[in-house]
Amino acid sequence: MKVALMVAEKPSLAASLATILSNGKCSVRKGSNNACSVHEWVGHFKGETTRFKMTSVCGHIMGLEFVGKYNSWDKVDPAELFSCPTEKKESTPNLRMPYFLSQEARGCDYLILWLDCDKEGENICFEVMAAVSGSINNVSSNRVTYRAKFSAITDKDIKYAMDNLIHPNENEAKSVDARQELDLRIGCAFTRFQTRFFQGKYADLDSSLISYGPCQTPTLGFCVQRHDEIQTFKPETFWYVQVSVGENPEVKLEWHRVRVFEKEIACIYLNKVKEHKEAVVEAVTSKEQARTRPQALNTVELMRAASAGLGIGPHMAMQIAEKLYTRGYISYPRTETTQYPANFDLNGVVKLLQPSNEFGEEAKAIARDMNTPRKGNDVGDHPPITPMKLALRHELESDSWRVYDYICRHFLGTISRDLKYRSHTTKFRIAGELFTATTSALIDPGFTKVMTWQSFGKNELGHQYTVGDRVKISDIRLVESQTGPPDYLTESELISLMEKHGIGTDASIPVHINNICQRNYVAIGGGRTLTPTNLGIVLVHGYQKIDPELVLPTMRSALEQQLNLIAHGSADYRLVLKHAVEIFRLKFLYFVQNIGNMDMLFEATFSSLCSSGKSLSRCGKCRRYMKYIQSKPARLHCSTCDETYTLPVKGIIRVYRELKCPLDDFELVAWTNGAKGKSFPLCPYCYNHPPFRDMPKSTGCNSCPHPTCAHSLTTLGVSSCIECDRGVLVLDCTMAPKTWRLVCNGLCDVIISCFDDAVKVTVEGDSCEECGAQQVTAIYKQEKTPFQDGVTEKKGCIFCFADFVPLVSGLHRRSTHLSLIT
Repeated sequence: MKVALMVAEKPSLAASLATILSNGKCSVRKGSNNACSVHEWVGHFKGETTRFKMTSVCGHIMGLEFVGKYNSWDKVDPAELFSCPTEKKESTPNLRMPYFLSQEARGCDYLILWLDCDKEGENICFEVMAAVSGSINNVSSNRVTYRAKFSAITDKDIKYAMDNLIHPNENEAKSVDARQELDLRIGCAFTRFQTRFFQGKYADLDSSLISYGPCQTPTLGFCVQRHDEIQTFKPETFWYVQVSVGENPEVKLEWHRVRVFEKEIACIYLNKVKEHKEAVVEAVTSKEQARTRPQALNTVELMRAASAGLGIGPHMAMQIAEKLYTRGYISYPRTETTQYPANFDLNGVVKLLQPSNEFGEEAKAIARDMNTPRKGNDVGDHPPITPMKLALRHELESDSWRVYDYICRHFLGTISRDLKYRSHTTKFRIAGELFTATTSALIDPGFTKVMTWQSFGKNELGHQYTVGDRVKISDIRLVESQTGPPDYLTESELISLMEKHGIGTDASIPVHINNICQRNYVAIGGGRTLTPTNLGIVLVHGYQKIDPELVLPTMRSALEQQLNLIAHGSADYRLVLKHAVEIFRLKFLYFVQNIGNMDMLFEATFSSLCSSGKSLSRCGKCRRYMKYIQSKPARLHCSTCDETYTLPVKGIIRVYRELKCPLDDFELVAWTNGAKGKSFPLCPYCYNHPPFRDMPKSTGCNSCPHPTCAHSLTTLGVSSCIECDRGVLVLDCTMAPKTWRLVCNGLCDVIISCFDDAVKVTVEGDSCEECGAQQVTAIYKQEKTPFQDGVTEKKGCIFCFADFVPLVSGLHRRSTHLSLIT
């Protein structure tokens, strides 16, 4: 029997696809990596009985990184990053995804790829093919590997895709490879240089990373440009003549000159009009007007609407939309197309929505009078975003429901009638000056009956006048006002600018906006406006002083066009990459040479390290006190040596009993993440410059292999962590003698409290014969000893010694052997 391996992009999607393709008759087992399941069933493929295995990846399998030493910020000139070698490494090593896929692919005859149908998905297709190439023969052959193209998780769409398989598009995959390499080389080179340059000089930047990105920085540029327009705006005073006519109701008229900027001239017009008590109706016009229904929904419009109408940021909106898609509620949410396909079943979707308690009545009304959707733009990627399954409000979380409700109502709006209203305009003449009054009356609410937030405003026809009528003037006055600056950009407006200038794709636009917020370059205000911070403003102004093209959208827009040519097979991948890298390399060298122009702006805006912070601990080189800079990133700065030492993020730093590191004479400091969080001592110098090859950078004394130091891993390490594979449980003495704990020095959060009220706890040099852990000695005062025999000092294994086990809280012994630390 032939065997076919199927791979989807996410575990949840694999489950949905397997259920549909097997008609709900598949078995499920856990994959060897514990992250992905494998669904199996028997069916038919290419006219043969076939055993199908459906599993998934978890996004990209591989990520692009620099080779070896080039990952070090300290040892490599950032300029080298434009030409240094790169390599593909596993994105999430813990998942062991290549091994898992190769194991599942053994004995398989076919590979059928169900990755998301966009360029990123196409790139992952080739990552999967590379992972299984050792298990499936001729995996690059069109007779072995197939690609499913689908836009919705419905029985109809999925089974149609299975019956009409195509092949992976290598050109689209290469365009993603090119984008990844360009963003890595350009972003890392600029980011490393400017981060090290400015964080070594200024204290209150309030950002742990001063990043540059070919898309991120022009995005920030739009926000700062609007800020500059607001700051440089000079208000001008203007005047206008305001006239009211009639009684019950009184009607305010609009002056045809709108406004004048010289008061004397305005007064001339005012006095001229004041001579008359009546206004003469000169003309009356009435015409029917329409507000057109929306086009079909694409990604950019969904993000705009979510931000402006729902108060949900674009990044969160797309996360919600993807969840709705994987659960089968909507079609694929990443599309640029705004036109339904010719064979799209509009009636079927309307019928689907009719049972809804929220918009079912509107759907029934639209079904009886359905209009042809407006012509949109067919980009050829995916159909517009439409509902695929009816959801009830209680089935979805609050924000998920709001996004789903919008998508449903927008779809119904696209096949509704246009809104129609009658506009009635009356022109009045007073002493030669023309004034108008315009009223509107609703005729047909059209699509706004379902898209209620766009409902018609004022619905008033007002008094009907005829030509020649003389109407009494009830009030004449001169009104003074001022021109005002524009508002800060909203997320919705920024998305429109990014789309207009070709910055990013429908998939990456929300990521770039999220990045400038995370980097503290802009702050989100009321109405989801984007206000640049001092750091964001200074960065953009600095780029403009050195090389304006670094922040203008033109370069990235041109680059996106080149990447699209690669995707369409019209440009050579290597030539485009080589050309773009060389352009940015030359720009980087010029930027470095002229960094002083940007530095002047930083100097005028931020405080120097020397004048900031408070004295904390002594420098090991000059023995003078270093200053603790608390703003991000936390640092210690020695003004005498002009050296800066980074510290762990978040948490609290304090002097650790004025103890010194035996290697460099720096005073130790203790870092703690709160009373119930992790804590450990560290040497500021060793934290930044590890003294041993096997000591990771940015780690404390609890990871230092120094053989004799009283605070090192060698001295205080007890056993391998009971939860994670790489960590070691180390005795934490930073809060002793009040609190004694065992803390994992790895990434997990294991903390074991022990030996309450002990005066002293030490780790001995001999190990437990049963489990291999280092033995410890606990010493108590006579009146507080917990030992039944009244002894104040005992030695044993914390995991095995019967007298110690009751003194340990939160410890759950594993059945597996606890290895000895060596």
